[in-house]
Amino acid sequence: MSTPTTVRRRASTSTLLSKGVVNGILLVAAFYMLMPVSWLLFAATKNHRDLFATSGFRFGDFNLFANLQRVLTFNDGIYLRWFGNSVLYSVVGSAASTLLCVATGYAFDKYAFRGKEKLFGVVLGGVLVPTTVIQLPMYLLASKAGIVNTYWALLLPALVNPFGVYLARVFSEGYVPNEVLEAARVDGAGELRLFARISLPMLAPGFMTVFLFSFTASWNNFFGALVMLNDDSLYPVNLGLFMWNSVTQQQPEYYSLVITGSLVAVVPLIVAFVCLQRFWRSGLTAGAVK
Repeated sequence: MSTPTTVRRRASTSTLLSKGVVNGILLVAAFYMLMPVSWLLFAATKNHRDLFATSGFRFGDFNLFANLQRVLTFNDGIYLRWFGNSVLYSVVGSAASTLLCVATGYAFDKYAFRGKEKLFGVVLGGVLVPTTVIQLPMYLLASKAGIVNTYWALLLPALVNPFGVYLARVFSEGYVPNEVLEAARVDGAGELRLFARISLPMLAPGFMTVFLFSFTASWNNFFGALVMLNDDSLYPVNLGLFMWNSVTQQQPEYYSLVITGSLVAVVPLIVAFVCLQRFWRSGLTAGAVK
């Protein structure tokens, strides 16, 4: 027969083993995700000779600043133009998309209208459709509208985000009490003012969470830009780097440009996650505690 001390000892051992397994899995996952970025950081500091003559995770002659200067000034600073385009597509497009998603999700949550759940089911069905499948129809529509090879070719499709609408409805259910809205209506607040002055501030964690997901998707949007754009002055940074990488076999000096440019392109995503993580973490718990 087991004594209470033996039972407690076994429970403590089991807890330690569980924590060890979980921490081990997390360490392996962190190593797997950080290893490519670490290689990129090492490679961006090397000159062309050391890039191929040294191990991937060893430093050669430190040339990071020279590589950065070359990337930023190459071809009359075309990289800066690409970087600015990515900021435009990601920040402006994501802000507009997030506002539309939050308003739509709020409406699905707080208002009753005929066919609401069926319409919401149609929106959820959009989550199941891969974006690559609809690129050709979107290109044909953009061609009919005459916006191919313009900024609008990427900004307008970014407004549609079914997953963002779903998240916004969940956030609205968790963050905006119906009692507060009823009290504001009794005080004479209109529906638009109700949303802008009361509901939207309450939905700030959800807004930032949806914005972060939308920003990441827009920054990494490669195939849409490849289909819609022909003018290299309109390229986002990832498509521009792809074009540089496509000529590395004929002109190997482009390798350092691609590597250093890729390192710079990662920085905005890191900054966005670091600056918005408190909103993101609080947003993930929406509705978990009542």
